[in-house]
Amino acid sequence: MATGHEADHEGDRNRGRHTGTTPVRVADHRGRTLPGVLVLLPPSETKRTGGEGPPLDLAALSHPELDPVRKALVDELVELADDVPASRAALGLSERQVDEIERNAALWTAPTARAITRYTGVLYDALDVGSLRGAAAGRARERLAVGSALFGLVHAGDPIPAYRLSAGSTLPSGGTLAARWRPVLEPVLARLASEQLVVDLRSGAYGGLARVPGAVTVNVLAERPDGSRSVVSHHNKSHKGGLARLLVSSRAEPADAAAVARLARRAGHVVERTDDHLDLVIPA
Repeated sequence: MATGHEADHEGDRNRGRHTGTTPVRVADHRGRTLPGVLVLLPPSETKRTGGEGPPLDLAALSHPELDPVRKALVDELVELADDVPASRAALGLSERQVDEIERNAALWTAPTARAITRYTGVLYDALDVGSLRGAAAGRARERLAVGSALFGLVHAGDPIPAYRLSAGSTLPSGGTLAARWRPVLEPVLARLASEQLVVDLRSGAYGGLARVPGAVTVNVLAERPDGSRSVVSHHNKSHKGGLARLLVSSRAEPADAAAVARLARRAGHVVERTDDHLDLVIPA
């Protein structure tokens, strides 16, 4: 295992992408220049309500090839909201969470907000995108994306309503969400990964919706005084949010896992790298 201040040249081997810290810049289907690095975040179960944007318009979202699955899922959630007990069973909700069902009922009519401001919770508190200013705020808009059980993949500025649907939900129509998303979402993620470095910070359930070939993956490990380690749960989200903030705050555009590790170490993190995987090590 490569540890500490390893000789990072091992991570500079070409894995199907440009190496170093100056990636090749390409454009997406709308002609927008893609950033050199894309940080893929998990969504949050909780969402901010309201918004100042117009009702949901799938044409306003990135990656139109995902729209058929998006529309089918939105329509199904709206219809399911008419049956409160069935909604609670499918979405894993308690009797006190009827407001979540009401949000789903209004998916086509509710106001929208930028995806990066819609999600809340520990990771998004650590990311604290609202405090970014100037060029850093611009990089956040370019570099951040969220894996979503309802929309598949949304970029920071994509306008979405509040909703409730988790990666592990099973809707009455049957089948898993992974079975619906994988055939259409994996080609999108593979194309993005061929054009830029993807740092995949999604949790296991959302990573299971679609894989990203060659992505940099990250775990957070707590190290006890005796040297033993365990995977962190709650603080995992906080440290991943902090890493995401670092990746959008920096002007550097890391092109591989070794470059991400160097950037994190310069910010004071203890990082161990094995190929395209990074472990952030924190005191227990």
